[in-house]
Amino acid sequence: MNQFRETFNKLSPEKQGRILEAAIDEFAGHGYDSANINSIAQKAGVSVGSIYNYFESKEDLYLAVVHHAVETLKAALEDIVTREDDLFKRIEMILRSIQTFTRRYVNLTRLYNEMTTESRSDLTWTIVSKMEGVTAELYASYIKEAQENGRVRPDIDPKYFAFFLDNLFVQLQFAYACDYYKNRLKMFVGEDALDNDELMVEQLMKFIRGAFCLQ
Repeated sequence: MNQFRETFNKLSPEKQGRILEAAIDEFAGHGYDSANINSIAQKAGVSVGSIYNYFESKEDLYLAVVHHAVETLKAALEDIVTREDDLFKRIEMILRSIQTFTRRYVNLTRLYNEMTTESRSDLTWTIVSKMEGVTAELYASYIKEAQENGRVRPDIDPKYFAFFLDNLFVQLQFAYACDYYKNRLKMFVGEDALDNDELMVEQLMKFIRGAFCLQ
């Protein structure tokens, strides 16, 4: 799969952005099967023929959008994961980054939710797994390092706890962007659950420290 043709690369960044944003909006709102190329073209202000001039198929357009989403998410975390701060500082920074990023890129987060739950998730796994594979190894290495420094309890498996930790991050992303997860959070916490970012981070950090540290 080529994802996109050379003709797309030759477009101005502004026009590329319009097409990708229109596609993100359509795929996030309707899923792969129900997404409509005509709607994407109309939102982007281009013809349907132009879309097929830039992408060989609906599938290639979808994969190009997924690639764009993954690269944007990766860039948001890159600065954090390369810092030399300890495990809990890194975790707190990631939580705050999720709050900021998700509000700024709501449709990207909705797309991420859509592409991990729908029947065509096989289309996206090859691309997404590259990022998530790196993330899984990083989180596990941070936990192992914290164990060696005596900051984290020695009786936990870094790989399992990396998985549990990442699930918390993903659920937080969805809670800020997707209606089902927003309502679920409000059911547990209250209608103002998303109005106090500091309290959210504070409570999550207490929960995480409680799991990682000896009492």
